[in-house]
Amino acid sequence: MEKKIEQKFNEWLNSSALSKEEKQELESIKGNEKEITERFINDLEFGTAGLRGVMAMGTNRMNRHVIRHATQGLANFLLLKEKKPSVAIAYDSRLNSELFAHEAARVLAANGIKVHIYPRLMPVPMLSYAVRQLKASAGIVVTASHNPKQYNGYKVYGPDGCQMTTSNANAVLAEINKIDMFDVKLTEFENNLQISYISNDLIEKYYNSVLSQSIEGPEESERILKVTYTPLHGAGFVPVTTVLKRDGFNSVDIVEEQKDPDGNFTTCPYPNPEIQEAMDLGMKLMLKNGNDILVATDPDSDRAGVAVNKDGKATILTGNEIGILLFDFIYHARVKQNKLPKNPIVVKSIVSSSLINLMGEKFGVKVVDVLTGFKWIGEQLLLLEEKHEEYRYIFGFEESYGYLTNPEVRDKDAVNAVLLIAEMANYYKHKGLTLIDRLNELYKEFGPYKTKTISYEFPGLEGQARMKEIMKTLRVKSFSLFDDVVSVGDFQTSIEKYKDHEEQIHLPKSDVLRFTLPEHETIIFRPSGTEPKLKAYIFAQEGHIQALNQKLDKILK
Repeated sequence: MEKKIEQKFNEWLNSSALSKEEKQELESIKGNEKEITERFINDLEFGTAGLRGVMAMGTNRMNRHVIRHATQGLANFLLLKEKKPSVAIAYDSRLNSELFAHEAARVLAANGIKVHIYPRLMPVPMLSYAVRQLKASAGIVVTASHNPKQYNGYKVYGPDGCQMTTSNANAVLAEINKIDMFDVKLTEFENNLQISYISNDLIEKYYNSVLSQSIEGPEESERILKVTYTPLHGAGFVPVTTVLKRDGFNSVDIVEEQKDPDGNFTTCPYPNPEIQEAMDLGMKLMLKNGNDILVATDPDSDRAGVAVNKDGKATILTGNEIGILLFDFIYHARVKQNKLPKNPIVVKSIVSSSLINLMGEKFGVKVVDVLTGFKWIGEQLLLLEEKHEEYRYIFGFEESYGYLTNPEVRDKDAVNAVLLIAEMANYYKHKGLTLIDRLNELYKEFGPYKTKTISYEFPGLEGQARMKEIMKTLRVKSFSLFDDVVSVGDFQTSIEKYKDHEEQIHLPKSDVLRFTLPEHETIIFRPSGTEPKLKAYIFAQEGHIQALNQKLDKILK
């Protein structure tokens, strides 16, 4: 074991900042060099997505001391920029989420920073909304989104309600690095004049803001849809059911086993609506009750998933399929209602379905492709807002089940998405169609293009090194990997290479490789920013998907 790692371990073990229980946890791994190295080899990295990691004692783990340390760095950053900064805070249902949120509030308050905190667990989009409404200097959400129960995280937002930009995240990191881990200011949470709870009035304003995004309201379309809903033990139950009820959807069955917040995610160890195991209970209830659709939200309720009852069989839609359907529905409804703005814009991530681009060409809608991460979609909204053209934005989405139509929120919003999905399914039910029927019509119109996302897991420090090595090898081999490669786009060098020339990629640098094949087909590789996974995205005609999948498996082996 490296001496530096051993010193860090002993520093924690002997620190007066640790409780008796925390020290006992460290005592239990004494002599286990691999575990100590994993926990103390470095600090949990702070970036544009904040912090995320397994909960345990150590510098490379999520715990209250790492939270305090990061928050002191954030406080120092804010105080350099403003005389009287303020921060809004929210948290989800994960283990220790409320504790970590309160620890962050204690540090901010001790630094003289005003804190606005939700009195109970709330979805991510409600934090983004609160930051903008309260004109806060920053926002914090304690969540690890859809990760397994052993994870938690700490997302930081800028004053625009978007996740923090790269430059500001680097500036916060610089402040964090100046501070000793245990050299933070701290005060009590209770009866603190610097800390106040966010009011019910603001919560109501958010509900009204979501309902303002209605496309086919109850006055235009009688609510005949039967819905099943599961919050997957997360923060979505109250806001989602409130919005559905106010929009006239009275036939909503809840998956009782997954209704209540539970950081252990007892019924769905991986609480992700794109995973079948997480959707199983909901699909069973949907079929049992003869309902039309199942909608699900992840623990922090920024992602929304859908399963459809088609002839008594449950089918889970992919994030791309939901995005395609929503774009089509929003566009045609706005045209019919004469509400489509001049020069409309849709924003999507580069790893999301290119079918949207083909649809945009036909519809006369500009499609803007951005890097993976909803902050880049939020940034496009900000750029439009600065020109007073945010009305041009009609939809934003990414394939990982993130959707947004509401410009008053700057992160993906499952509450907003569930409202639109229910209205869309209700609209097609009136026409005797399911969402799958409409999707097949679109494939017939634009071509049988499908998408597939494949995740390869690489846990631990060895896994991180292996992913870097694989990305390096893919770059070196590039044109020899696939037959008939048209171009290879390397977002790390910002160069798109063709066989006879090169072009510039006008997007921020990122560890992403895109292989463009004939007939609009693409394959994209990128390491996940929040999980120990290498992800591959295939966009191809349906008949080619399986062959390309097998080719990928062979290449990566």
